[in-house]
Amino acid sequence: MKVICIGRNYAKHAKEMNAEIPTTPMFFMKPDIAVLRPETPFFYPSFSKDIHFECELVVKIDRVGKNIAEKFAHKYYSEIGLGIDFTARDLQQQCKSKGHPWEIAKSFEGSAPISKDFIPKEELNLDNLSFSLKQNGTVVQEGNTSDMIFRIDQLIAYVSQFMTLKKGDLIYTGTPEGVGPIAIGDELVGAIGDREMFNVKVK
Repeated sequence: MKVICIGRNYAKHAKEMNAEIPTTPMFFMKPDIAVLRPETPFFYPSFSKDIHFECELVVKIDRVGKNIAEKFAHKYYSEIGLGIDFTARDLQQQCKSKGHPWEIAKSFEGSAPISKDFIPKEELNLDNLSFSLKQNGTVVQEGNTSDMIFRIDQLIAYVSQFMTLKKGDLIYTGTPEGVGPIAIGDELVGAIGDREMFNVKVK
């Protein structure tokens, strides 16, 4: 299983990170051990003092494909979930300042919490799908697919140029603005519309 994460797919998030808005999709990878299974707590790692949440819609690939045309991309997934891309922001900044790759800040174990359930896409309006994240009961992120720079089918077509997509692969489709730090004791609750998708406790 591959975990493919899309960067800067919401313009306001790119701006809050003082980054350029991309003209083609940007992606990076997380290993399978990054996936934090549902109902499993996230243990704050000792190597960072500034872990941030980034809530994202997640697409589960359910068919093998390579060089997928955008017009056929909808045939390669049938469910949508929700997850978090945890980022060690301090390590990321250190790596960026030295011109180094920053997988160390994104790919650590447990850095990709995932919802227990995925929703059949037929039940959703993928052109106008809202999602949100609460931190200790307060809404900290709200996103909508209408604000995506690159839509789901575009992402699948683009990524599949470079690698074969296989059944079970996950695509984290990017985060909206409002990312911020977590602390031990936090409770993070993600929702698609009004439907709770995950509840992650930070220990």
